[in-house]
Amino acid sequence: MNRYTDRNTVFLAHGALIAAVYAVLTYLTAPISFGPVQFRISEALCVLPVFTPAAVPGLFAGCFLANFLSGAAPMDVVFGSLATLIGACGTYLLRKRGVLAVVPPILANALIIPFVLRFAYGAEDLIPFMMLTVGIGEVISVGILGSILRAVIARCSRVLPFQREV
Repeated sequence: MNRYTDRNTVFLAHGALIAAVYAVLTYLTAPISFGPVQFRISEALCVLPVFTPAAVPGLFAGCFLANFLSGAAPMDVVFGSLATLIGACGTYLLRKRGVLAVVPPILANALIIPFVLRFAYGAEDLIPFMMLTVGIGEVISVGILGSILRAVIARCSRVLPFQREV
């Protein structure tokens, strides 16, 4: 294999691992991962694009798999996954901006998921209220847990030879 092929293989492996961890975490915490008031522990992984661009497709694939395998409505599978993709892209773009990197997944999910809840599941709550409830869940999972994860990885990467860019 040449160097280019090795980089692609590592990128694919990182993305696949992130997808698997996201899907498993979501599936294992399914009772609190879905619904108008949702708290996805797996959303803490949305900080990973700070460390590797492979996290962007990995998070998208993980969210897609988690929603699909849990029997979510087709609209949720598509638009929920797109919300995660938009958030992951935003995090990657803001990766050098410190705590601002957690803002895109919070906003993407808070703005998109309430419409999914209304039109895919018939949730009767007002959309602004669902934006608040989904946003609170995202602030806890991405803003707090994700920031803790980010700090731990950053600290460990100073000690361990992690590869920051693939």
